[in-house]
Amino acid sequence: MNVKLTVEYDGTNYHGFQVQPNANTIQEELEKALARRLNRPVRVIGAGRTDAGVHAAGQVVNFFGAMPIPLDRVPVALNSVLPRDIRIVDAKTVSETFHARFSALRKTYVYTIYRGPYHSVFWRRYSWWVTHNLDIAAMNQAAHGLVGQRDFASFAASGGAAKTSERHLMECLVSEEGPLVKVKFTADGFLYNMVRNLMGTMVDVGMGVLSMGGLAAILAGRDRALAGITAPPQGLCLERVDYELS
Repeated sequence: MNVKLTVEYDGTNYHGFQVQPNANTIQEELEKALARRLNRPVRVIGAGRTDAGVHAAGQVVNFFGAMPIPLDRVPVALNSVLPRDIRIVDAKTVSETFHARFSALRKTYVYTIYRGPYHSVFWRRYSWWVTHNLDIAAMNQAAHGLVGQRDFASFAASGGAAKTSERHLMECLVSEEGPLVKVKFTADGFLYNMVRNLMGTMVDVGMGVLSMGGLAAILAGRDRALAGITAPPQGLCLERVDYELS
């Protein structure tokens, strides 16, 4: 049996999703909870390897093996032994060929900025505090210029294992909600730190430090050194992963 779980988590206290030696991760906690409930070792496959401090509202994992617990009881059974900052929100069986990462059609990330003279205690774990005024119209214009099948090498951090730096960015939209600025990115895949690197550069546009022509030159230059800073991890959330069966 191939089981698909949808997971949400606050990544503040974790060193990312993927299992690492001598570091607490989301994958490790999920596998410990599954082993405890299923009485056997379990290895989960994740849709995205979120970095330390990054959150998820719709991470997807799958694993293989017999499931002695009724599927509708799986979230309750696992949540009772998981840390309070990790929750299973859905469980279902899928085809044997389903793979949480390779079967994904697109992923959506949302990055949140908090604007103001001080950082809200309620948003400090989930946003990047920016004190400067931001030109949202300019940021949306920049976002529109990023949409399409493009080479995002200038926004890829070193250390990634991608075979190509081309990605299809299907949507990039900037919106305001009171003191919050939210940027939604939907693509067929993302390079290592791509969204956070894009955000650092888009904030430069919003502050008037970078022009639209400058952004186009960065994209064309295919050199990470040309782009802006890497935005901090706490503003980033993996919102959802879409599949043919979704």
